This record gives sequence, structure tokens and C-alpha cells, in this order.
Amino acid sequence: MDRLSRKFLRARKIPGTACSGCGLGQVHKRILLAIEGLGLGKDDLVWGTGIGCAGRQTFNTWLGDNFAGTHGRVYALAAGLRMALPRERRIVLTVGDGDAFGIGLKHLLNCARRNLDLTVIVADNLGFQSTGGQYGPTTPPGAVTDSSPYGLDEAGWLGPDLDILEILRAAGATFLARHLSLDGQGSVESVKAAILNPGFSLVHFIYPCVTHFGAVSLAERDKGRVLAWFREAFGDGPGEPGGGAGEGPGPRVGTGFLKFGRGVFHSAPGSRPDYSEQVKDWTRKMARGQGGGLATGNTP
Repeated sequence: MDRLSRKFLRARKIPGTACSGCGLGQVHKRILLAIEGLGLGKDDLVWGTGIGCAGRQTFNTWLGDNFAGTHGRVYALAAGLRMALPRERRIVLTVGDGDAFGIGLKHLLNCARRNLDLTVIVADNLGFQSTGGQYGPTTPPGAVTDSSPYGLDEAGWLGPDLDILEILRAAGATFLARHLSLDGQGSVESVKAAILNPGFSLVHFIYPCVTHFGAVSLAERDKGRVLAWFREAFGDGPGEPGGGAGEGPGPRVGTGFLKFGRGVFHSAPGSRPDYSEQVKDWTRKMARGQGGGLATGNTP
């Protein structure tokens, strides 16, 4: 166990459940570095997890309070906790791409619409890898998977013309960022900013899966070559565009599908009120008999 693990995580959960070459550990470490960098401890933060690879990796690892929700429902649990807990108690959620952009998308959008004070870390391995490698809402076009054996011919949420972060911004999120799990201090700073934002924040981490995406979509099991494809496909660093139309290490997926850079996508802290504080203010007003109608401000 390294220093961060000893400080923040349960010893019996280390090492985690990730496959060899998986980038989930990198994502996890970025979160821990951000928490430490903000001077937060185990009693300052509640950690919630979803399902799939991302949820299984982080479930019950945090030494402090934690909880889990399945199939996109972690946001509903987190919303209730946000109402009940004091503002200074932070809530961080680690979810997969299915939890965030598939079955859980409606719940996620409602959190953004309300600007609920949560930090959502999306660990995206570009498909439903924990159930065998089926394509998901962010799988690249053309990818061969268990459920698209002739190549994926379907628009996803991750591309130059249709980006899920644009949808989340339009829905009302006040902090959004995107990184590779391979990114360094810049990704840590994004997580720190997300935690500090007094509203809905989401950091989208794309990470390599060697077991399914590498082996099937890229026809490549070598960890180094899979990582090289991710660097080429998603650019060399924050602000760098994705690669051109050339191929990655395998013959199945080109690298030209992503044309935007990495880093902070949208930052507007304080631009919208946090929903949990709105509800608390409204409750106090009603308790004083100051509830009002929509137009007149008078009690209906």
C-alpha cells in the first residue's frame, strides 16, 4: 500500500478488483490526490459508488462514510444525503459510463438541472466491459464489440458533433471537465475544482480497458500498445485535439472520432443556486409562514 492508500482506504480492499492494465486505479488516485490537496480527511467526505467496473473498484474502499447504488440510482441516494448533510460535508460519486450516460442519464440530468451540490467522477472505459464487452453510449464508431461484431454503426455521446458534456452544460451543470486517466496534475486540479464548486460538478475520465476494449475492439492485448492508442486517439495532453484518421495498434478502430481537447470544459461556480440550499431556505420560510405562490409571493 502506498501513502494515499494507508491514509484514506481500507487495507482489506487493497489491491482492488481491476484487471491488469486497467486505468481505474489511476482515476482513483487522482481523486485521492485531490482530496489530500484540499486538506480534507475521511470525516469530511461521503463517497458513493455505482455499479460495474467503476463501482466495484471503489465500493467500500473509503475509510469514511460510503454507500452504493445500482443501475443509475446512486444519484437519488446522493440527493437525499445532500439534503440531510451540512454543506461542508462533501459528496463524491464514482460511476461508470453506463451509470452516467446510459441507464442513469435521466437521474444525472436532473441533478444538473437542479444544480445539486455533488461531485460526479465518471470512469469511462468506452463500453460495458464488466458484463463482457458490449458497446455502450461512448463506444467509438466502428468498434467491434461482443454486441457489434461487424463494427458499431450508431451515434454515441462522445464525438465531435454530439458531446455529452455539451448536454450537461445545457442542463445546468456548473463545472465540467474531461481527462484521460493518464493525465497528471491537471486532472487532479480539475477534481479539486469540482469538489469546491458549490453546485453540480462532473469530471469525465476516459481510461483504458485491456481485457475487452483492447483485446476485441483494438485486437491488441499488449498494455503498452493499448495505452499508446488512447494517447493518440485523445491527444497528447490537455488542449490537444484527437488524432487524425489513422489506425491505432489494431485494425478495427481509427483515432479520428474525437476532435476536442481535454481539461476544464465549463466552469461557472456560483452562477446558479444549489438546490439543496434552496430547499432548506424554502423550508425555513414555510416554517415561518412565509411560503408564497409563483407569481405573487403570497401563500396560495
